[in-house]
Amino acid sequence: MQIKQLSDAAGTQFPPGLKKLEYRTDLDDWAMLYGHSPHQIGVVVLHGHGSGGDQLLVRPDLKSWLDSLLGHGLGFLTPNLRGNAWMCPEAVNDLEALIRWVKEEFGWRKIILASGSMGGTGNLIFAMLRPELADAVIALGAATDLPRYLEWLAQQELPVCGEIHEAILTAYRHDPVLLAAHSVERHAEKLAMPVWYSHGSRDRLMPVSEAQSLAAKFPAHGRFHFHEIPDGEHDSPLQLFEKYLDKAVQYNKELVE
Repeated sequence: MQIKQLSDAAGTQFPPGLKKLEYRTDLDDWAMLYGHSPHQIGVVVLHGHGSGGDQLLVRPDLKSWLDSLLGHGLGFLTPNLRGNAWMCPEAVNDLEALIRWVKEEFGWRKIILASGSMGGTGNLIFAMLRPELADAVIALGAATDLPRYLEWLAQQELPVCGEIHEAILTAYRHDPVLLAAHSVERHAEKLAMPVWYSHGSRDRLMPVSEAQSLAAKFPAHGRFHFHEIPDGEHDSPLQLFEKYLDKAVQYNKELVE
């Protein structure tokens, strides 16, 4: 990864110290970065489908997430990560390079992945493929088996489901081998770190069966904590960000100290 520029983020609405990181792998991309972290814990927040690397800073419904991160004194990284890439192999490589760079540059010793929707899916995939770079995972609505999820999407009438279906196929080059290799459920044993996962029972963009099927792979009272929200919609789990972040931070603080 080539760092092209690290500059102050323009805008009075942004917290002091926030930077825009511009970098290049095989293409130009960017991320928002708050590197200061007295606890040596950094949080990676991946954006949802149709959003970008600045969603944490521009979406009013996520302001509480930003407040919680700053309140804990945590560093955070919010990468654009190739847009709607659904943690394809290239996105995995980019995120690995970014995390290794911020760990070295800012002294982050522990990494929490905390995101929802496509970001939650990406969290789980990345943690499964690069477990040494994920010390805790928060997934607020997520797909856990991409081949099965694609089949489900193809049967839905919502236009956004068709858009997601096409985006995943494009990102994975219509390659069933790649899709299977990025199935979290098929490689669930790789998730040895603590995971907090919530899903709404009436989610119309990602069926709750995705969560239920993965949760069934783990014994009760282990490190995999699953909460299904009765009558919850797709965005219902987003309200649990602060609660789960508290738990993930406490767990990692004990390891750092």
